[in-house]
Amino acid sequence: MGNGVTFLTIYVCIRGPTCFLVEGLLWDSAISEDDGAPAPCPAWMSAGLARGGFPQTPKAPREGRKSYSPVKRRRKARRLSVAYEASEGEEGAGAECLQTPSWQPQDWRQQLDNIRTMRSGKDAPVDQLGAEHCFDPSASPKVQRYQVLLSLMLSSQTKDQVTAGAMQRLRARGLTVDSILQTDDSTLGTLIYPVGFWRSKVKYIKQTTAILQQRYGGDIPASVAELVALPGVGPKMAHLAMAVAWGTVSGIAVDTHVHRIANRLRWTKEATRSPEETRRALEEWLPRCAHPQDGVERAPSGGLPPSLHTDDSHPHRELWREINGLLVGFGQQTCLPVRPRCQACLNRALCPAARGL
Repeated sequence: MGNGVTFLTIYVCIRGPTCFLVEGLLWDSAISEDDGAPAPCPAWMSAGLARGGFPQTPKAPREGRKSYSPVKRRRKARRLSVAYEASEGEEGAGAECLQTPSWQPQDWRQQLDNIRTMRSGKDAPVDQLGAEHCFDPSASPKVQRYQVLLSLMLSSQTKDQVTAGAMQRLRARGLTVDSILQTDDSTLGTLIYPVGFWRSKVKYIKQTTAILQQRYGGDIPASVAELVALPGVGPKMAHLAMAVAWGTVSGIAVDTHVHRIANRLRWTKEATRSPEETRRALEEWLPRCAHPQDGVERAPSGGLPPSLHTDDSHPHRELWREINGLLVGFGQQTCLPVRPRCQACLNRALCPAARGL
């Protein structure tokens, strides 16, 4: 015991009957071959344990009775590591990563390191115009979170440059819950055009904004379940909103870039057909975080104000937070949807898709 933390090691005997006393309950390690259930502990041993001491050797049998001496068998002990899942309040406070996937893609760590090297310049559109850069840093935290959500809603099927332009026009008129509700649909459409599906987004923005005012006091929900229930908000937007607006990693945000690259690198056990299917496949094996000794550095938090800042003191780097921006920028510059620049890619010898060209 040290620093208030107990490290527990359990030794389990693989062979031979052994009794374990755990929190007042008694089990015998001898297992029935018929049903696999624990055999009852001998009465003499129960009595000894009940008195608070170690069980004593039973008395020798009276004369005339056969005595059986147990054959001593060499017992093999296996060491089990016991890990304790961190509670919600402990996340980001040095908790160990517990995920131990049964399958991982070949060479994924080297591929990831190569992508980090290619993305070290941080000069892709997402690095300058992503959701982390579209809100007003002088606004209140609640308004900032609303602006982050709105920028994510506008970004669907839209290039970052177009989304950033629409956000600038909206912010010039004072982008708040009240201002959007007071803006008529025609004016709102003019302000956000030419984002993809702008007519539908006008409707979704109005509906979502009204819900935020009525149910959340003008703020945005702090859970993925509540976020995806809002009109026009999908899983990718919800996970990014949790990361950017609330500083919480709730899952991997997968858009078309991440979906495409994950399949090209064979980072999914089987080919996936949608970003949401890719998200589930990635979360099955990609470690949530990695220790700095693995060569993983914490990504900069950009221009986030203190209210939206992430904890950069965490000794473990959250890969789930990093992977979206890393692969989106890689997809914008190198691993393009059409005519990818494989000759300039450091993974050209490791990428199954490149080898197949």
